[in-house]
Order: sequence, then structure tokens, then C-alpha cells
Amino acid sequence: MQNHYPLWKNILVIAIFAISLLYSLPNLYGEDPSVQISTTRSEKVTQDKATQIEAAIKNAGLALKAFEFSEGKVLVRFTNTDDQLKAADLIKDQIGNDYTVALNLAPTTPSWLQAIGADAMYLGLDLRGGVHFLLEVDMDAAVKQAEERYNEDIRLALRNEKVRYESVAKDNGFIKVKLKAPEDKAALLTVLDKDFRNLELTEPPAQDEVWLKISEREQKDIKKNAVGQNMTTLRNRVNELGVAEPVIQQQGENRIVVQLPGVQDTTRAKEILGTTATLEYRLVDVEHDVQKAVEGHPPVTSRLYYEKNGQPILLSRQIIVTGDQIVDSSSGMDQDGRAAVFITLNGAGAAKMGKVTQANVGKPMAVVFIEYKTETKIVNGEKVRHKEKVEKVISVATILSVFSKRFQTTGLDSPDEARNLSLLLRAGALAAPVDIVEERTVGPSLGQDNIDKGFLSFVVGFALVVLFMAGYYKLFGMIANMALAFNVVIVVAILSLLQATLTLPGIAGIILTVGMSVDANVLIFERVKEELRNGNSPQASIYIGYEKAFATILDSHVTNLVVAVVLFAFGTGSVKGFAVTFIIGILSSIFTAITGTRMVINWIYGDRRVEKLSI
Repeated sequence: MQNHYPLWKNILVIAIFAISLLYSLPNLYGEDPSVQISTTRSEKVTQDKATQIEAAIKNAGLALKAFEFSEGKVLVRFTNTDDQLKAADLIKDQIGNDYTVALNLAPTTPSWLQAIGADAMYLGLDLRGGVHFLLEVDMDAAVKQAEERYNEDIRLALRNEKVRYESVAKDNGFIKVKLKAPEDKAALLTVLDKDFRNLELTEPPAQDEVWLKISEREQKDIKKNAVGQNMTTLRNRVNELGVAEPVIQQQGENRIVVQLPGVQDTTRAKEILGTTATLEYRLVDVEHDVQKAVEGHPPVTSRLYYEKNGQPILLSRQIIVTGDQIVDSSSGMDQDGRAAVFITLNGAGAAKMGKVTQANVGKPMAVVFIEYKTETKIVNGEKVRHKEKVEKVISVATILSVFSKRFQTTGLDSPDEARNLSLLLRAGALAAPVDIVEERTVGPSLGQDNIDKGFLSFVVGFALVVLFMAGYYKLFGMIANMALAFNVVIVVAILSLLQATLTLPGIAGIILTVGMSVDANVLIFERVKEELRNGNSPQASIYIGYEKAFATILDSHVTNLVVAVVLFAFGTGSVKGFAVTFIIGILSSIFTAITGTRMVINWIYGDRRVEKLSI
């Protein structure tokens, strides 16, 4: 029979619909405004502390919906956002600064759905509320940092290979090496060819000099890696903030979009996201005269620094370990009651620290705190961003015994500074400074208003399409409406399985899918009507209508799919959100409009003699 599906195909279509319905269900349950208290590396929320928090919330008269405590974590659910915000401030006062208190929207999905991995879609910033930052990565600073590293590495390599030189210095994008004599150039070139092939050699006028420059290819890699590492670091920092479902995406070559749903404290978010801070551990140079360095004649092997009290100090140019070798850190107090950061190094850093401390017991070691600060100044009526690298010695202590993997750093001004530094070290250092060039805040009430309007537009559009199809194509139109609803369920289920973030443009993509899905059925039904007018039997008209319209439907959907893929590939932010829902909608509409509707029509008309079609 022409209009008859085999059993396996019927079961497949029904199974797809059942699974889609199951995985789209969590989106009907909604979310509760919540406050999440998460653990730090050094401390967990105790049962006594949780009881204290719960009692404080109840005493404040806030509408508490549920209080959940599990494995050192607390989740407090509320019935409205006003109580949520008040409770967050109250909890911060009760619990202090040793815990992460974050606003959240906790799903109310039943446990049996969560057990099979069925979760609701994430809601974007425009639907949930929160803060949006556009960060610009300072690419020039990333290249300058690389030049600085090369500068130090070349100087160290020349000393190790015993190549005589007068100076190695950066100047206008070049690393200029001045030799003791022209005959030393051959030895220098040998060292460069062995260890510094990424540097381009430029012949200067003088015979006893060599000018080096980072190649264009290497500069591109440095900039690309800087953005990639910054995105990783920002993700780690956002995780430390306890933000649920953050969005961190690259925009263009040197910008990063950070969206933090549910966050209203922009000051704290900016402080954590934009700060570029790290530590360096160096030995103190006790052999040379610090006053000569102050007068402008520092020794080749050392650099001049200043302590927090303004005292000059000479430190070795050779760094023992840096912030990127720190794998864990926590804040606390030392035995004398001073703010401290407790450091844990990776294997390479621990080995190097152990080797240096073993060879220098009884000698002083310094901790250098490095931070990049950006100030905006008005110059000739225009805002100009001024970047400054601040280096200060926060601690100088004598190495009393050998240590390697775990130790503590003191010398910080306050417990708050210790906590922030600990967080930044855990999350990793930014590869290059970032500037916040754009900031937006979306309130929870505005997000709910966007949800209501988006849902209303979908309902109106869907209802109009349903009425038109039912009135114009009768029973066939009702079957198309069933497929249309089926299509929406599939789109929602796939978005939920992918844990995609739904935004207003994403809702627009779903609404557009509704129109496209019906468009395919219109082509099929009009072809069926044409075959009936040509005198074909109803069964033959159904068969020919689906077979002949398929090529046209495929062509139109493929062209739309190409456009959607291009939007996803080259678009950013909300454009990508629209493209994702559009792509899923196109693919699912091909399935529902052709396979789904034909299965139902086969059930109704396929196994019997038909004189007339309700079309």
C-alpha cells in the first residue's frame, strides 16, 4: 500500500515524541528566587551555622519557601525576589566574608525528572535579570609582557653560555643586545638559533649590536592565547563567585562578553573580574649596595623594588615561582594573628621552591605583589585610559627551613585583601589586563516582563496559525497543527538537553520556526488538492502530494539552514541565540511536517477505501 508506514517507523515517531515531551516538561515547573551559600577552600558551612542562618531569616519575617542544607552547602528558596535580595544582605551580615553568598534561581523540577537528566533550559540575561560586562583585552600589554619575558630569558641564556655582553634592553618594540666586542656575535647567534627561533633578527648599524623582534606570527599566537587564557581565568573567577549559568563568550578578536544572571552586586563582580593580580617569589640580593641602585646603577643580576613602607630593596632577577604555578590558595590568619594566604604549588613549582630554599637557608626571600590598574583621565575633554603596572614587595622573610609544596604568605593589609588575593590566585592570573568598556544591569522585574511579552507573542502567533490552518485545510489542517505543537516540543526538549541559554532572540527563532513548519505543510496540502483536481484518487493524491513537494520543501529548508549556520558562525551573543533555535527548528520541522503529519494521515486514510479527503 502506498500510504502505509511499517511498524518500526510508527514506533520511532511515537518514541521521539514521547521522549521530547518528557525532556521538555521541566520547563513548565519554573524556578524559585534563591540564595546560595557555597563553600570556600578553607571552610564549610556547618550545621550550626546553617541553623543560625535559618533562624535569622525567619526572625526577619521573610517569606521562606524552603531551606536546604547538604554537604556543607545551603540553598534558601523564596517566593519573591524582594525577599531574596533582603535575605542575601542579611545572610552576608550573619555569615561574614568567609563564604560565597550568591543570588540564584533554583529549579523546581521534580526529583524523578532530575534523575533521568531532564532539566529546564537556562534563561539569558534579558529574561532572568543580572549584569552584562563587555571586557576588552589589552593585546599590546600581552605582547609587552612577552617581550619582557624574552628580555630576561636572553640575559639568562647569555650568562649561562658565557657570551660577553654589555646590556640587554627593550626599546620601541625591539630587544637590543649590545655585545662587549663584534667577535662575540657568532656565539650570540648560536644561542639565538638554539633557543629563540620565534624572534626575528634585524641587523643594526653597529657591528657589536643585535636587534631582535617578536615575529608577526608569534605576536598573533600571543594575542590569541591571551584571550583564551583570560576566558578560562574569568570562568574560574565566576565559579568562585558562585554564579549559576554564567555566559562567557569571545566577541571579535580582543573582547569578551561576561553575563552573570541573577547578580545585582556589580561592584563586587567588577572587582573580581577586572583585577589582574599575581605573586612572584624572589631571593633578596644582600651582596650589592642598594643605594647605588637607587642612584641609577643597579647590578645586572638584580632589580630595584620598594617595600610598602617606601624602603628600597634589591631582588634577584631570577624568579623562583609565579602565580601561574599556584594550584590552590586559601586565606586565614597566621599564629601571630596577621592576615595570610596559604599557598599550594604544582609539581614544577614545588620542586623549584624546594631546591632554592634548600640552597638558601638563612637568607631572606621576598614576595612581590603585581597588579595592573586602569585609570580614566580627562585629557583635552576626552576620556583616556591610563594603564599602570604596580609592583610592591609585601613581605620579606628569612628562610628558616626547607619548604616546597605548601607554605604561607603574610604582609597583606587586611583579611579582605587576603581573601581577594586568595580567590584570584585560585582562579589563575589574567594573561593580559582587561578593561570593562561596557556595563549593563537588567533587573529581575524587567526580565520577567520580557518573559511575559515573549510568551504572549508566541501564544498569539501560534493561535493565529492554528485557526488559519484549521479553517482553511479542515482535518488536514488540524493534523498540521498537531505536528506544529510536536515541533515546538522537540525544539524545547533539544534546547533543554543541550542546556542552551534561552534569550529573547531565541524566542523569536522559535516563533519563526512555527511559521516555517506550517509553510511546509501548506506546500504539501496544495499539491494534494492539485492532484485531486486533476482527477487522481484520494490515496494517489496523498502519495503524490508528499513525494512531489518534498524536493521543494528540502530546497527551502536547506537555504534557510545555510543562513542560520552563517549567523551562528559569524554572529555573537544574541545573534547566536537566535541561530541556535532557528537551526534546531528547521531540522525538527522537516521531520514533523513530513514524517509526523504523514504518519497521522496514514492512520486515518491509509488502510481503507476513501472517496473524499477533508482538505
